[in-house]
Amino acid sequence: MQPAWRPHGRGRGRKQEDPGEKAREKPGSAVGRADSTKTTVPLHLGASKFEEIRKSNQAAAQRLMERHTNCSSEDDDDDDDDIKEHNDARVLESTFTTYTSHTGGDITGLQRTGQYVNELFQSGALTCLICIASVKRTQPVWSCSGCYSLFHLPCIQKWARDSVFLLCSATDEDFGRKQHPWPCPKCRAEYSHAATPTRYVCYCGKLEDPPADPWLAPHSCGAVCHKELKPSCGHACLLLCHPGPCPPCPKMVSVSCLCGNAKPLPRRCSNKGWLCRQPCGKLLPCRQHKCSQPCHSECSPCPKFSVQKCVCGRQKAERPCADPKWKCERICGAALSCGNHTCELVCHDGRCPPCPRSLSRSCPCGKTKSSLPCTEEVSLCGDTCERPLACGKHTCSRRCHRGNCDTCREEVEKECRCGKYRKLMACHKEYLCESKCSKSRNCQKHPCRRKCCPGNCPPCDQICGRTLGCRNHKCPSVCHQGSCYPCPEMVDVRCSCGSTYLTVPCGRERSTKPPRCKELCRSPSSCHHAARERHRCHPGACPPCTQPCLQPLAGCPHTCPRPCHDCVLLKSQQAQLSGPWEQPAEPAFVTKALPCPPCQVPIQVSCFGEHEVSALPCSRHDRFSCKRPCGRPLRCGNHTCAKECHLLDDSNKCDDCEQGCSKPRPHLCPHACPLPCHSGDCPPCHQMIRQRCHCKMSAIYVECKKMTMADEETKIALGSCKNQCPKELSCGHRCKQVCHPGPCGVECHQKVKLRCPCRRIKKELACALSSACVVECDHNCIEQQKRVSELKKAEEKAAEEEEQRRHQEELEAFTKRRGGRRIKKRGRRDEDDEEDGGRIGRWRKCAAVVLIPLGGVALSLAAYLLMRTA
Repeated sequence: MQPAWRPHGRGRGRKQEDPGEKAREKPGSAVGRADSTKTTVPLHLGASKFEEIRKSNQAAAQRLMERHTNCSSEDDDDDDDDIKEHNDARVLESTFTTYTSHTGGDITGLQRTGQYVNELFQSGALTCLICIASVKRTQPVWSCSGCYSLFHLPCIQKWARDSVFLLCSATDEDFGRKQHPWPCPKCRAEYSHAATPTRYVCYCGKLEDPPADPWLAPHSCGAVCHKELKPSCGHACLLLCHPGPCPPCPKMVSVSCLCGNAKPLPRRCSNKGWLCRQPCGKLLPCRQHKCSQPCHSECSPCPKFSVQKCVCGRQKAERPCADPKWKCERICGAALSCGNHTCELVCHDGRCPPCPRSLSRSCPCGKTKSSLPCTEEVSLCGDTCERPLACGKHTCSRRCHRGNCDTCREEVEKECRCGKYRKLMACHKEYLCESKCSKSRNCQKHPCRRKCCPGNCPPCDQICGRTLGCRNHKCPSVCHQGSCYPCPEMVDVRCSCGSTYLTVPCGRERSTKPPRCKELCRSPSSCHHAARERHRCHPGACPPCTQPCLQPLAGCPHTCPRPCHDCVLLKSQQAQLSGPWEQPAEPAFVTKALPCPPCQVPIQVSCFGEHEVSALPCSRHDRFSCKRPCGRPLRCGNHTCAKECHLLDDSNKCDDCEQGCSKPRPHLCPHACPLPCHSGDCPPCHQMIRQRCHCKMSAIYVECKKMTMADEETKIALGSCKNQCPKELSCGHRCKQVCHPGPCGVECHQKVKLRCPCRRIKKELACALSSACVVECDHNCIEQQKRVSELKKAEEKAAEEEEQRRHQEELEAFTKRRGGRRIKKRGRRDEDDEEDGGRIGRWRKCAAVVLIPLGGVALSLAAYLLMRTA
């Protein structure tokens, strides 16, 4: 989403251009190509042809000039500069909007930050101090946190590597081992090795690789900075992401004065210290006097004097109260605890220290300890000293002695620094061989040639001497790898008149355009005007003269208002190529004077029908047709002439009216008048209108006159088909009314039957009253329900008994079958009994299957008869 302050286009507020003029200004159009032919054009096309030739030739000449020069047309255009400065001012204002909202529009604290932001928009104002090149808004940069200078990201990375390498190679001991800091090229602020920039971030560090937005400050993310302010006050920066230091804190806080005696007042956080102008009154560190100075932060030392004793208390002197402790120059001289020596310390407080000779002492080598009186000296033990020597490998071979040990003179086999040779020599001496190092130095061009080199060859100290990119000087730096730094020399690039110059690095004078000069151009005029238009000094040829021609035109009293056309660049005719092997040459331009175009001064001319008055060019000011209808009244008195605007004379008159009647018809009559155009009222309409009835079931034909002249009740009667309404009421019955409009709102009176829950009692009521009436059961219904329930229980009980009996019979039959298998010999009587028992069982089964359903049916009939009789 774009900011609200961003303009929506550079065309806003400009005058609307004529579409025809735009079409004439298009280069390469058909009119423009007519210059190469000898076709005669009408007079009214002469102006467009002249304008087309001039525009196309000037555009082609401008493109050719831009091809041969590296100058940018935007910097030469004052209007574009004004627009750019206006946009930069709006970007700067939007950056400070959040800050000024807290300060009420006060920008006194933004002067330093505003200077850094303004330099971002000025071309060439920011220069990388490493490569001496301009810092562009599309290049990745790094900003120093100390001096806020901008450097190219690759330049500062190379600077950091070179600085660390030079510091590491200064000594042989820590070469390549210690991570040295590197300084800022401008303020020399030191940064650690881990702080070497590796990414391109915005000023506040929130966004990596910020895009180049023309409506934001260069290298900014557009978000609020939110950096902690310095000095720290607990608030964060309110500006948008910006270069340079953060401004003072604009927020209001309630603070007391510096001495704390006055009541708190609202103050700006960046200037919250204020003075109440009252005496401080705090007790000073001397604990005797009070501070009499006006309101301040910290009390100064007491300025008064008083008589004070020294530390040992032997002398008195008048001294400042701020320094109560002092020492005299007398030696203490008090007897120590041993009684043989005195204290040799200068004036001190407290007790004297014990005698140093009364403590446990040892011989110089430290092998023998003794506790002798402080008056006797400790003697030598006579043993070998054996204290470690300075080499750290051997010990002293002398007898116990006082003082320092001698230098180690023991012979050992030592290895040289480069590790190639070994030799017996004194321990305290360093062995260096005479062999020279053959490795290449850091430049990879020159050998080291250092005697007994351990491998950490020093950097090359010879001069590079290679030709720099400027092709004018040679590299003065120490011999190095890679490309050389740009030439440090500066060259002046002057304007055309030589009064203004711009200092640029050597080698860039060929690609740098001349600086802007505020002096006026001194070139003489090349047209019929006495002097050129006043314009500033510029490189190259002067722009075409834009003064009005003002030469008298032929055939009219006016002068030529067009811009000067005495020196117009025209493309010359090129020779036709002989074949495809020939390459077309660049177009050549010839300066020629074009004739003045036809007069275009507007003259007021009316059309044939005098409908409008238009301003036509003086060269074609004859009367014209405006292409509108004539509009003169015809004989019928109802219509006007529809012909195109024409001149009224004997040969070109208005036609007679041949249209039909167009008078308005009565309300709701859709038919036109059948008569031709006439005067007076139209006859009544007798046509039939076909329409649907109110219930939409039938089609009705009504005379148009009756329908349009009838009132509302008559219209309702005419729209009815006289049949019963087919619509259903909300209850589900059909409407009883005759075909009518609108919804059916009559209550339904059809008879409906209502029954009690057991459906024994029934009543007939109207359908509209059935919803409010409920039929309930009486005591007879309740008694009948009881009898029915008793009969159902008796049937269920009989069915259960019959089921139990059947199960018992099946069990007895099963038992008998199991017993007959075990007894093999049975008599005749037993077989007869078994046969009789089988018949009885079959009879009982038949009775259970047939009689039980018949009994249930009989009980149901009896219950139904009882309910009917009741």
